[in-house]
Amino acid sequence: MADMGAFRDSVTAWAAGGPGDPAYELAARLAVRAAVLLEGPSDVAAVNALAANRGRDLAAEGICVLSIGGAMSIGRYARLLGSPGLDLRLTGLCDEAERPYYARGFERASAAQQDFFVCAADLEDELIRVLGVTRVEELIRAEGDLRALQTFLRQPAQQGRAPQQQFKRFLGTKKGRKIHYGRVLGEALDPDRIPAPLDGLLSTL
Repeated sequence: MADMGAFRDSVTAWAAGGPGDPAYELAARLAVRAAVLLEGPSDVAAVNALAANRGRDLAAEGICVLSIGGAMSIGRYARLLGSPGLDLRLTGLCDEAERPYYARGFERASAAQQDFFVCAADLEDELIRVLGVTRVEELIRAEGDLRALQTFLRQPAQQGRAPQQQFKRFLGTKKGRKIHYGRVLGEALDPDRIPAPLDGLLSTL
């Protein structure tokens, strides 16, 4: 049975130059109504975790949460998924530095009237700020990564840096760690106290 994962795969293949027919067929079969365009897989993990934390199954609601592989790809994905492509409702989340790419991409895809949301620095920064470094350290301990964190914090390059910056950098030091902790930090948030950009995103869906 077709699922949202198959639709995501078909869209990714389409954006890479493959045929669009499989995406059209799956969009109709799954009643896909909206797409959330995110820069990377760690963002996808966090958004899905936060949605689940609020009792929502976005895939079951016909909402595709999609990693586009970097902000510079936003225009291509917006054209395929918005008008004149699949004509889905589009939204997204990006880092502050990538705001211009998202604005141009949405505008060129005739989606300028649709909202996207901007993290003050990036998503990890938003999550760590709301949870606080003490709680993040507790989560890292619970995930069995405390020794790796302590080793990282002893590095000369980390001396004098703010704890929030140290923790954010730690999450990006090992392949797959940002994705894993995107889910872990998202699940740990109080459903009534989440970063404003994520709250705005989920409220529009």
